[in-house]
Amino acid sequence: MCTDAESPGLTHIILCAVGSSGDVHPFVGLGRALRQRGYRVTLITAGYFRNLVEQAGLEFVDPLPQVDFREMIRNPLIWHPLQGPRTIIDLAVRPLLEPIYRSILDHQTPGQTLVCGSSLALGARVVQETTDIPLVSVHLAPALFRSDFEGPRVPGLSVHRGPAWLRRLQWWLVDTLVADRMICPWLNAFRAGFGLPPASRVTRGWMHSPLRLVAMFPEWFAPLQPDWPPQTRLTGFPLYSEEGVIEPTPAVIRFIEEGSPPLVFTPGSANVFGRNFFAAAVDACSRLGQRGLLLTRFPDQVPESLPAGVRHVDFVPFRWLLQRSALLVHHGGIGSMSQALAAGVPQVIMPMGFDQFDNAARVERLGVGKSLLPKRFRGAALATLIGGLLDDAAVASRCRDVAARLAENDGLTRACDEVEAAWHEHASTPSGA
Repeated sequence: MCTDAESPGLTHIILCAVGSSGDVHPFVGLGRALRQRGYRVTLITAGYFRNLVEQAGLEFVDPLPQVDFREMIRNPLIWHPLQGPRTIIDLAVRPLLEPIYRSILDHQTPGQTLVCGSSLALGARVVQETTDIPLVSVHLAPALFRSDFEGPRVPGLSVHRGPAWLRRLQWWLVDTLVADRMICPWLNAFRAGFGLPPASRVTRGWMHSPLRLVAMFPEWFAPLQPDWPPQTRLTGFPLYSEEGVIEPTPAVIRFIEEGSPPLVFTPGSANVFGRNFFAAAVDACSRLGQRGLLLTRFPDQVPESLPAGVRHVDFVPFRWLLQRSALLVHHGGIGSMSQALAAGVPQVIMPMGFDQFDNAARVERLGVGKSLLPKRFRGAALATLIGGLLDDAAVASRCRDVAARLAENDGLTRACDEVEAAWHEHASTPSGA
């Protein structure tokens, strides 16, 4: 519970999350944890998540109600490894810039509010520039950090290896010729309305709050690099997937209890183009003689006829499910990946874009899983990878070791601590007093 002595003036925390369930779940988990400390919590995100947010006990604001999340994710370019980032920017990031800015100002409690914004909630960063409302930036994956030392795996680039000058050159080209050209014209036009000077290399520096940058992953997964922003704090994975809101149905519980631990398959919560993924999953289960559980809230992707031992369900909280499963096959989102690590089960990743290639590389480096590119993601190849992982005692041992590491650290508790520390820092400066 917060007191005036511990957090002078702070009563209201506004969370802003742009993205799919993998981006929103951590903020719902963070909001629940902050509520337990006595704060009023408002979550600004897409209307698709209204029920989840409100059932979690948080206030909900839809910044752009005229946009249908379900329709937006039906654009196939979202999953293109090179065109995906531009598509997301055009569909969600740019349209949400002003609505998020306005929503924060409309719902803040003057002098008592702190904002936590996800990586793509650029309107929250502009609020910080134009008002005295403090901002904590929240990045969920290490792929969002630039570094000339240990860079992420990015399709078409070699920023994780080679001489430092080559890494710097590649980052400069990406920032100036790609990212800034996609973002700066409309971002700086909006900022100019407040008399702000133009920003450049926005993904390297501007998008990070100078007050505090919370990185929601542990040091052993992605070590803090010397050239990351000095205000970066690593807190650990935010292991939340609708626990306390969604419970396993009796049918799911019976399925789990009536046989061996199943293989679990999900192509991502926002993926509506997973027909080939699920076809390969069913084929792999048949080849291995394994039971399978197919997870998607868009069932038209699932084969109409499923073999005995394979079931489809909309969703099951991962913390409950993966502890009762044999292996997870997924797209490489940081949320799904971290839940498998925490459950101590091996994983197969089919990366398609964004941070997924980097997450897959880190899983392979830990020795707890393998990756399979979409062009090779077929039943036979998938079955071979799954069988090899399940039969490998060394993989099982490393999975247990990683799960034990995660059991020692509560990432959401540490994130809450950093949010409160950021408020203290803000309140102790003349501009934030």
